Amino acid sequence: MKTLSRVYMWVIFALLYAPILVLVIFSFNKGGSLASYTGFSFKWYGELFRDSVALDSLKNSFLLAVFSALLATLIGTLAALGLDRMRNKMLKSAVESVTNIPMMNPDIVTGVSMMLLFVAFGAILGLRDTLGKATMLIAHTTFSLPYVILSVLPRFKQFDKTLREAAQDLGCTPMQSFLKVELPAILPGVLSGLVMAFTLSLDDFVISHFVSSPDFQTLPLYIYNQTAHNVKYSMYALCTLIIVTILALLLVINFAGDFGKGKKRKEGAKK
Repeated sequence: MKTLSRVYMWVIFALLYAPILVLVIFSFNKGGSLASYTGFSFKWYGELFRDSVALDSLKNSFLLAVFSALLATLIGTLAALGLDRMRNKMLKSAVESVTNIPMMNPDIVTGVSMMLLFVAFGAILGLRDTLGKATMLIAHTTFSLPYVILSVLPRFKQFDKTLREAAQDLGCTPMQSFLKVELPAILPGVLSGLVMAFTLSLDDFVISHFVSSPDFQTLPLYIYNQTAHNVKYSMYALCTLIIVTILALLLVINFAGDFGKGKKRKEGAKK
């Protein structure tokens, strides 16, 4: 059984990481062919930094992900706070169920419905160019919201309510109690929701495809538009850089967490 479980584990790892490994290897292929490896070269990385359209698309994706994640985190945290304070259990359960619907909805349904909504509002207001940066920001914030709420709400449920009451008894206003007592306790959930919203926005293609305009193109849309012809090999280089960046961030976060735990243990031992 142990041998079988190990084989199964390695098969899963191969299926998950073999495509990424192939992409990284061929991003350094001088010949620009998937049929044969002709030699190690940074040629496609140089091509990437000369591709102004690709860099603009990457910048658009990054800025959109940052702003939509911040908005979704702010609104989602306040929504989770409202749900936590809600007294009517029936209403609370209904709102939580409705909040989870967008996560189960197919992306294409969400994208088409948002496009129709934006076009309808544009027609009512008499706007010529309805779709663009604003609609992209609204759409990305909207589909990220449920994930933020799902990350933050359990933290509110785990929070000891007596600490909030004690802070108010000691003279804090409800706002001060939230900022000084509750927010530090729920901060891990807020940060995980922020990272989730950022990742979802950066990765999204389907919804962006329906609510975008030609003058604002994200990186997934740019890569998709290339599939009508041939995907540039500089995109392999770009994907490799993104993979390396994410891997470096994960290592930093993990080492920082281990360092923090080790420091707390030493302090505890000294006491």
